[in-house]
Amino acid sequence: MADRIKKAVILSVLAVCAAISLGSARSQSGQGQQQANNLFSRWRPTQDYSGIGYVGSQVCARCHSAQAGQLDTPMAHAMRAAADCNILSMNARLTFRIGPFTYQITRQGDRSIYSVSDGVNTISEPILFCFGKGEAGQTYLFQRNGLYYESRVSYYPRLQNLDITTQHPRSVPASLEEALGRPMTQEAAKGCFACHSTGATGGSEFRVESLSPGVRCEACHGPGERHVAAVRVKDPKDLQIFNPKRLDALDQTQEFCGACHQSFDTVMLLQDRGGINNVRFQPYRMANSPGHLINDSRMSCVACHDPHGRMERDAAYYDSKCLSCHVSSPKEPKTEARQASGCPESSRQCVTCHMPKVEVPDLHYKFTDHWIRIVKPGEPVPR
Repeated sequence: MADRIKKAVILSVLAVCAAISLGSARSQSGQGQQQANNLFSRWRPTQDYSGIGYVGSQVCARCHSAQAGQLDTPMAHAMRAAADCNILSMNARLTFRIGPFTYQITRQGDRSIYSVSDGVNTISEPILFCFGKGEAGQTYLFQRNGLYYESRVSYYPRLQNLDITTQHPRSVPASLEEALGRPMTQEAAKGCFACHSTGATGGSEFRVESLSPGVRCEACHGPGERHVAAVRVKDPKDLQIFNPKRLDALDQTQEFCGACHQSFDTVMLLQDRGGINNVRFQPYRMANSPGHLINDSRMSCVACHDPHGRMERDAAYYDSKCLSCHVSSPKEPKTEARQASGCPESSRQCVTCHMPKVEVPDLHYKFTDHWIRIVKPGEPVPR
């Protein structure tokens, strides 16, 4: 009961904060008001109702060369056509077995064939898309009888082979058809493509034939056709593009990044809040961090992560991020910018203690827990 009350209170606070933030944004004049009048004023990933054409990241890079490194990030490789998938091209044959069912993914030229056999009959379909770069894992989509299917098995780099896809049952399938994987509704498939590619959705349309694989520039900034036209006529008043950096921390983390990385509201609707799997959902975990997201307007995703650059893996890199808000020790005087208390243990490698890595067993991977807290030895991972 106490846990449910806590969640309800946080949800209420989030709603109030979002309303305040939205009201504040609407009250701004000048450039802010002008931005609110154009089609990009409330742009959000996965929700393109603009009707504007996409131009592609190579066009963006002509002017924004400093941000072109985004094309090498894991997000930019969040989806690939099977022909361009490195993991599949480097593995001529991948196998897995559960009960009487044998799974194989075999490479044939630039095609990869997904096959499931019960020892008597076999179903084979060509893989169309690989979802995930493969740092934690990679899942495959294929079509059968006009429906998209999510493969029942995925590739895990720690295993160097296949295992059951997360959130699929680990029990022995009841039939060969069931063993294939999860048939996806049009809405479910649209949601997957919207978060792993660019330009796949527009209003109620689902445009697989015209998408760009991976999360590219226009997935976050909106389609660039009008932006390019505005730049050509040198109109500085309205560049017809969206900059997520202008959002406050709450909107950016929960509404914008949370559109794909799972917001607090979304996770709260999941059964058991997604269980241990919600360690993967950074916006939800951030919302539970005492004294951070709600209390500090600086605490957004981009406060620590550059979406245009490579993911920093060295824990020491994040020390300066922590110490921009926290003083270095309990004895150090606080300043206007650094109002948060200092750690009595250390001012180095903060995230190793306060954002520990948590193993998600089904994914064979340790994720950095964005529920920032004082971790006590032996305590269970909060959910």
